[in-house]
Amino acid sequence: MKNIVVLVSGGGTNLQALIDAEKSGIIKNGKITCVISSNPEAYALKRAELNGIETAVIRRRDYERFEDYDRSLTELINSKSADLVVLAGFMTILGHEVISAFENRIINIHPALIPSFCGEGFYGLHVHEAALKKGVKVSGATAHFVNEIWDGGPIIIQKAVEVKYGDTPEVLQKRIMEEAEWKILPEAVSLFCQDKIKVIDNIAVISE
Repeated sequence: MKNIVVLVSGGGTNLQALIDAEKSGIIKNGKITCVISSNPEAYALKRAELNGIETAVIRRRDYERFEDYDRSLTELINSKSADLVVLAGFMTILGHEVISAFENRIINIHPALIPSFCGEGFYGLHVHEAALKKGVKVSGATAHFVNEIWDGGPIIIQKAVEVKYGDTPEVLQKRIMEEAEWKILPEAVSLFCQDKIKVIDNIAVISE
């Protein structure tokens, strides 16, 4: 059974999707053992507590140097015996130390079909605003491993979602969460926990 540590900053809807998936058996051979938040007021912490999951808080602002924050976050995750780290709306940049310590063991969900609408500055509603401005007919979500290139890690799963005329960024965001993010993030986590993902030349290869 692999230990899953989830990093959050806000409401925790993706965290809830993971909790529900674990309870329903969608996530196999994995258990969420700790939720770490960058924000002590995040509702995601309440979601964790309601489900009997240990929580911790680490704030970037409490560290004068980013390197010290990076080291402390790495030590905190290591102290929880994490096999897998999942970013579920974590709004703080990860540094070299934590990324290298958990190479191909950090999974993020991005609300677009990478390589579209990704990279620095593309997060939250900004992604959907850009997609609507471009007039794309399809958007979606991508579950991927994290490396030191913003949204540049190996892609695990993608799922397309229709963009409808008249969509607002908020409406599109909700549709992508419901139809894509909340489905493929637990699926990617389950594949990892079952040792079904290998990374070859920066490509995630999934075995049956």
